[in-house]
Amino acid sequence: MLKHIPSILTPDALHALASMGHGDDVAIVDANFPAARLAAASGARLVDLAGVDAPTALRAVLRLLPVDDFVANPLRTMQVVGDVSAVPPPVTEFKAVLMAAGEEPPVGLERHAFYQQASAAFLILRTGEQRKYGNILLRKGVVAEDAND
Repeated sequence: MLKHIPSILTPDALHALASMGHGDDVAIVDANFPAARLAAASGARLVDLAGVDAPTALRAVLRLLPVDDFVANPLRTMQVVGDVSAVPPPVTEFKAVLMAAGEEPPVGLERHAFYQQASAAFLILRTGEQRKYGNILLRKGVVAEDAND
């Protein structure tokens, strides 16, 4: 057991997050997401967090991962098919988690655009989230000089 590490992050998840470089994406996805197929096709690392909902996984990842502030739209969610103005409950929770962490709200991507960007992710964290649209992409930034003080 380690201090200050969210207990939901498995050793495999921690290794994958630590292996990411600036500009790499992590996709936190729900249980319905075609994570295994996308990971197999792209070579992305796939790590299961089966007993965790997506907002809880996001909260844990944000404790460790700096969000890229050099690019537009480092945080992206999947839009609702047929109603791009709808905000599903997981996305509402993502926004609250991001706000509490001092981050900007995510932008919505059309479903297939989200799949395309997720297929280029370094890491896919498949959660046990059963609600639809519990998917978010985060681009890793750089650690500030004073972050480890």
